[in-house]
Amino acid sequence: MTTLIRPSHSARFYVDAPTWQDADGSSHWVLRAANFVVVASKAVAGAVLRREAGAQADEYMALLPEDTGATFAAGADSIASEGDSLAILPPGDSSITVPRGGWLYRVFSHRAADLAALAANAQAYAGGMPDVAPLVDWPAPVGGFKLRHYKLADYVRSDTTMRLFRSSNLMINIFLPGKAARDVNKMTPHSHADFEQGSLALVGSYVHHLRFPWTPNLPLWREDEHDEIGSPSLIVIPPKVVHTSQSVGEPPMRLVDIFSPPRDDFSLKPGLVCNAADYPLPERLRDAAPVANAA
Repeated sequence: MTTLIRPSHSARFYVDAPTWQDADGSSHWVLRAANFVVVASKAVAGAVLRREAGAQADEYMALLPEDTGATFAAGADSIASEGDSLAILPPGDSSITVPRGGWLYRVFSHRAADLAALAANAQAYAGGMPDVAPLVDWPAPVGGFKLRHYKLADYVRSDTTMRLFRSSNLMINIFLPGKAARDVNKMTPHSHADFEQGSLALVGSYVHHLRFPWTPNLPLWREDEHDEIGSPSLIVIPPKVVHTSQSVGEPPMRLVDIFSPPRDDFSLKPGLVCNAADYPLPERLRDAAPVANAA
């Protein structure tokens, strides 16, 4: 049997042609993984980004950088943010109004089929991905599905650079801003057995180092990749690929990692998930032992 070694997929939103452009001039770029879809948007002042109930059957996340303010609306709820925040929007009708314009990033599950079909790499996923564990939803949030909003400045800790949030179908890790290029003696190469990782660069330049596994089929082996990329950009890393990201150049740097479904190991590390009180663990994990380290 031929063993498939899948490539990574990347998008450079700062130079690639947008996937589509709205009549008002707002531009949108789409890249997907097996279980999640990322839409990067450069909105003009006054833009309104809408999702309708017929297309939005589950939760999605919206990340605002420091310089992009927005008002989130879903059902009877509305929340205004000056930026540097994360919103989790419920199934059904919702909107994001961007009064001053700017970049913002939405993360959906693959169930947002209309967006998944538009992704620059949609064809690569047309036949499914048997090496990726399927998306199985985690329990509904405490108090039911509703608009939730988190000011990122409220989640700064001295013992970690990670800021993890989960929903019923997604997990996002919004690292604290990097203040210097990464120490080349402190890299963290690792791989994931059965899920993909999206690494979204918001600010700064990065080298994504990838080492692909060897298989019995030598003609299918891939060379290591050392992909230097600016911002904003996204790389989707397949399972079993050894990877680590190196910030280079001048600070600040901003990197965000994306997973679907939420990761067991991160969720079992006590205190690591910032909104764990809102999103309970599935039954199979409630008596599991805590995890000391996860990458």
